[in-house]
Amino acid sequence: QVQLVESGGGLVQAGGSLRLSCGASGRASAYYAMAWFRQTPGKEREFVAAHRASGSKTYYADFVKGRFTISRDSTMRTVYLQMDSLKPEDTALYYCAVRVTQTDSFYTRDSYSAWGRGTQVTVSS
Repeated sequence: QVQLVESGGGLVQAGGSLRLSCGASGRASAYYAMAWFRQTPGKEREFVAAHRASGSKTYYADFVKGRFTISRDSTMRTVYLQMDSLKPEDTALYYCAVRVTQTDSFYTRDSYSAWGRGTQVTVSS
């Protein structure tokens, strides 16, 4: 059973930055993919970014390219999301997700088997 705990959310002005963190604990020695999704009330949870352990390849939604950066620490059990140039439309509950086994699909919710409870990001205009 994988447990994920997010932190780092908060209130920031437009143009500002935040860094989200997510720590994973559980039996798995490694997590093939770790990702961030976000959700606002009444909308579907949407993909933000993912990090693949093999080759440290990263994947981003078009709306965050050039503004957000996903990374992992050396243990590969903590994933970060550096968010710069934040916009009011980035306001959402941000969720961390992991997948233990190999996959070629990183953008969909169904690809991930464990989720955190979320951390709120609010960007004021």
